[in-house]
Amino acid sequence: MAAGDSRFIVEAKFYEKLPNRKIKCVLCPRECVIDDRERGYCGVRENRGGIYYTLVHSRVCALNVDPIEKKPFFHFLPGSLAFSIATAGCNVNCKMCQNWEISQVRPEQVQNRYLPPAECAALARQSGSRSIAYTYSEPVVFIEYVLDCAEAARKAGVRSVVVSGGYIKPEPLAELCRRVDAIKIDLKAFSQKFYSEIVNGELKPVLEALVQIRKSGVWFEIVYLVIPTLNDSDAEFRGLAKWIKGNLGAEAPIHFTRIHPEYLLKNLPATPLPTLERARAIAQAEGLEYVYLGNVPGHPAEKTYCPKCHNVVVDRTGYSIGRLDLQKGRCRRCGHPVPGVWG
Repeated sequence: MAAGDSRFIVEAKFYEKLPNRKIKCVLCPRECVIDDRERGYCGVRENRGGIYYTLVHSRVCALNVDPIEKKPFFHFLPGSLAFSIATAGCNVNCKMCQNWEISQVRPEQVQNRYLPPAECAALARQSGSRSIAYTYSEPVVFIEYVLDCAEAARKAGVRSVVVSGGYIKPEPLAELCRRVDAIKIDLKAFSQKFYSEIVNGELKPVLEALVQIRKSGVWFEIVYLVIPTLNDSDAEFRGLAKWIKGNLGAEAPIHFTRIHPEYLLKNLPATPLPTLERARAIAQAEGLEYVYLGNVPGHPAEKTYCPKCHNVVVDRTGYSIGRLDLQKGRCRRCGHPVPGVWG
């Protein structure tokens, strides 16, 4: 290990000790069983003599100040900035990953900076950000750091938002929900076939995580990256919309987002706009009230409309916010409640 790396090494949460210095990780549905001196699937957690350690606590490899709309969150502090951080690593391997250079590597393979939780919270405040966003790679694999940063941020008057694939077990998710203020879940598709072939994961635990988040009361939004020929059928859009309405409620925001092919899916085209509009029309026909289109700046489906009187309550173009026509979380025109975190 390079000099100074000990700063990043903290005993992991969410694991069980087994005989012969083996451990079983119970952070995500993989439940990796790991021999001494070996790492889990994510590559950022290591068994050392029967004790499991995270190797990425405070080990930040990406840091930016972004509009919250870039995450995207459309019902959470619109127009605000998010202090966005990531470490290396992920617990799936999506063939369309937009950040594969950091998500699909070990921490030793990228440049890092030491950013302990108190300093992270202080820098977030100094940047004018109202939240810290744990994003870019997969926050589940650096959950110890997320939890500590969120606690420091809360003391500093800064909120925390998580951008995740939702591939996580119930106990760590419950702890996450207690510490953070909003969670955005990338629902990759609505079929196990897609999760098996394109994600190297499972759909069922992600759906269960969404239900758990909904019950916890933490604000959440869903992104569905629409990929031509792979997850863009009417049947899948309809099944997804029915499931969301039945399990999460008609008011759960969903973003159907255009893909710009990266990593292992460069052979596919960007998502055609008519496909996105078809997905939105189907979801609305099934009763979903807040259906957005992503990566299409200037499209009317970026705005937030009151589902009762159709007034534009958040005028949004790309990452820019115009007029907010809300009063205490209600449409200023008709008084209908619009769910979200508005102040």
